[in-house]
Amino acid sequence: MARSSSGIFVATLTAAALAGVGFLAVQAEAAPDHPKSAQATGQESGKAKGDGGSDKGAASDAQGQGQAANAVPEGSGTGLRVVYALGKKRVWLVGSDGKATRTYEVAPSTVSPPPGAYKVTSRDPQVTGSDGIPIEHVVRFHKDSAGIVFGFSAAVDGSSPKPDPAKKTGGIREQPADGRAMWEFAVNNTKVVVVP
Repeated sequence: MARSSSGIFVATLTAAALAGVGFLAVQAEAAPDHPKSAQATGQESGKAKGDGGSDKGAASDAQGQGQAANAVPEGSGTGLRVVYALGKKRVWLVGSDGKATRTYEVAPSTVSPPPGAYKVTSRDPQVTGSDGIPIEHVVRFHKDSAGIVFGFSAAVDGSSPKPDPAKKTGGIREQPADGRAMWEFAVNNTKVVVVP
């Protein structure tokens, strides 16, 4: 009799385990194969999605419109490059296949570089910015005839600049994570394309 009771117990546990595996398999099948990374698109993650079909359609439309608005600007060249759109205050890190690996907003200073194609000329891991704030991951790409240096950087403390309108500076401030991504991507001589 004891042997029969333990057999029933084992059979019950086995059935419960199989039911759990089946449930997990259904969940895995319903999950997206390649979830979008907030880091890669520059969009926020974790937004609530509705359970109804129309809510999912609206969320999908909004996501599609956001992706279209953040698409690599036309006329920004080809190949591996950094694209900086002055009007959108946005940067794209574009791979050799022409697809953006990351896009994010930036905070420009008082002077903007003229639209055109440049190359990364120098880099510094950490310096003091023209506003007196310690900055890191400095990637410079242009110096104009007035001596204004243009480059990307991130404040060590993550702060945004408060440019003094009386000073002519060309720093383009990024968030620390974006600055790290730029630093890893834009080595010396990497193409930088500035568009209106």
